[in-house]
Amino acid sequence: MNCTRIRFENIIQRFRLIRERPDTLREAFTRVFRNRPQVYNFEALKGVSFSVLDGEAVGIVGRNGSGKSTTLKIIAGVYKPSSGVVEVSGKVGALIELGAGFQADLTGRENIVLNGLLLGLSRQEIRAREEKIIEFAELGDFIDSPVKQYSSGMYMRLGFAIATEIDPEILLIDEILAVGDAAFQQKCMARIECFLQRGKTVVMVSHGAAQIQRLCSRTLLLHEGRLVADGPTAEVLARYQELLG
Repeated sequence: MNCTRIRFENIIQRFRLIRERPDTLREAFTRVFRNRPQVYNFEALKGVSFSVLDGEAVGIVGRNGSGKSTTLKIIAGVYKPSSGVVEVSGKVGALIELGAGFQADLTGRENIVLNGLLLGLSRQEIRAREEKIIEFAELGDFIDSPVKQYSSGMYMRLGFAIATEIDPEILLIDEILAVGDAAFQQKCMARIECFLQRGKTVVMVSHGAAQIQRLCSRTLLLHEGRLVADGPTAEVLARYQELLG
């Protein structure tokens, strides 16, 4: 029986936002005499509950601002939820933001070592994986250039190669594949499929229905911070299209 890799129970994620832009000329004038900014709470997730089993490939869809990326960042441990229970079992490889976890002044090769250490690998384990990461990323001589010189596509190549070569139990992907060229996207998709064949878990955010349909048997639909559908991918994507109008 498959174990539960990810569990969300009534998760609420609240952010404190500062409102700076005045709505009226009067407000702009009175702000000159007021030092305190306007602060208000924004709930990105509102009581979201779901579980993901070992070996599942789950897609997450929804409009911009619906809470998709917030969900992945909670799974990755970037955010601690305001309330509710989150449980994640296993090593996580995350592709959430371009350049996340990279030090701009270090070379690609140095960032491989840094990311490996941060993910709990020993230097010996990193050395054993380094050439495979470099080969998959297809960066050529740029691997020894500072990553601040990289294009968005080069960031994605290196980030994907690292995240998948560390052999995590859970792989999180947030739209990052969209910046790669078509050939490299296909290469990435093939690696994800191989990853799934080995019984690993994937959670993927994408606006591309084709990627979700190809990889994910189950999909979650978020709308305004709430989980409004959870089921077979074809059914949930149809519901999403209805929501888009």
